[in-house]
Amino acid sequence: MRTASRFVIVIIFLGVVLGGIFGYKFYEFGQMQEMFSQPQPPAIISVTDATTENWQPSIKAVGSVNAINGIEVANEVPGVIESINFESGDTVQKGDVLIRLDAAIDEAALRTRRAEAQLAEQEFKRVSDLLPKRAVSQSQYDEAKANYDAARARVNEAEAQLSKKVIRAPFDGTLGIRMVDQGQYLPTGTPIVEINMLNPIYVDYTLSEKYLPEVDRGYPVTVTVAAVPDEAFSGEVSAINTSVNPETRTVRIRATLNNEDGKLRPGMFATIQTGQPRDNEVVTVPRTAISYNTYGNFVFAVKENDDGELVVERRTVNTGEVRNERAAVLSGLESGETVVAKGLLRLRAGQRVEIQDESGREASE
Repeated sequence: MRTASRFVIVIIFLGVVLGGIFGYKFYEFGQMQEMFSQPQPPAIISVTDATTENWQPSIKAVGSVNAINGIEVANEVPGVIESINFESGDTVQKGDVLIRLDAAIDEAALRTRRAEAQLAEQEFKRVSDLLPKRAVSQSQYDEAKANYDAARARVNEAEAQLSKKVIRAPFDGTLGIRMVDQGQYLPTGTPIVEINMLNPIYVDYTLSEKYLPEVDRGYPVTVTVAAVPDEAFSGEVSAINTSVNPETRTVRIRATLNNEDGKLRPGMFATIQTGQPRDNEVVTVPRTAISYNTYGNFVFAVKENDDGELVVERRTVNTGEVRNERAAVLSGLESGETVVAKGLLRLRAGQRVEIQDESGREASE
C-alpha cells in the first residue's frame, strides 16, 4: 500500500512539473506568434532616380604602350671605350655623342689613305697636263684617273670606319640605364643604353574582326594604366592594320597619345576604350543600386501598394557598361523610376520602406 501511494505521488509530481513546462512553452509560442503577426516597421532606405544620359558608344580592349622610336643603342664596330658622354636617364637630341671608342689605329689608317690619295691626285694632274701634248697615251690617263678615284674611295672608307668609333643618339629621346663602363672592350653589337622617344607615344591593341566596321582613323580613344589608376589619357586611332590575323581573327589597332608629362612608359599594360563619333541615350543608375547575381542582375524599384504604402519591387534588369560608377540599364527599368540606391541585401520583395529625408536622397548626376 505504501509503495502504491508513493508511486501515485511521483506520478502526480511529474505531471505537475511537465504540465508547467509545456504550459510555459505554449505561452512563449503564443507570444512569438503575436510578435510575428505584428507588422514589421518599414526599412529606412536612400533612393535615386534612373536617368537618361548621352553616352558615346565605345569598344573595350587591352593592349600595350609602345614608344614611337625605341631601341637599344649598340656599336657597329668593336673597340675599347675611351669616354662616356651621358648619364643614365638623360634627355638627348639626335646626333648627341654617347660614347667614343679608342680610334688610334683608325686615325693612323685614315692618314695613310689621305697620303695615298694626295699622291694619286698629283699623278693624275701630271698625266692630265701631258695628255693634250700627246706625251702620254689615253690608257695611261685612264689608269691615273682610276687610281685617283680608288684612292679617294679608300679615304671615304677610312673616314666612315673612323666615324663608327663615335656612337651618337639616333633620335631625340630619353636614355635608360647605362649598361657599359669606362675602358670596357665592346664586341660588335654590345648593348650600350636604351633610348625611347616618349612623346607622343603609341598604344597597340587588337579588336575582333566584327568590330572592324566600327573603328576608323581619327576615332577617339581613352587609355588607363595600373600605374596611374585615377587618370585617363586621351588620344586617337592613328593606324589600322591592313589584314586580319587568320589564327585569332583579330585586327591590330594603333592609337597615338600625348605624353608630355612622361607618365606612360613603353611596355605598360593598358585598358583602351575606343569611342565612336555619335552618342546613344541610355538609362543609368548608380552601380550600388544594382545587385549583380549569377542568376541575373536586379534592382529594387520603389512603388506604392494598394494601401498607399511604399514597398520595394524586385526588378530583373539587363545591364551594360559602367562609367564613373554609373551603370547602363539596357532593359527592365525606365527613366524616371525610383530605385533603392544601396543596401540591397537587407531588403526583400514587397517589404515596406520609408525614404530617409531629402538630405540623404542620392541625386542622379
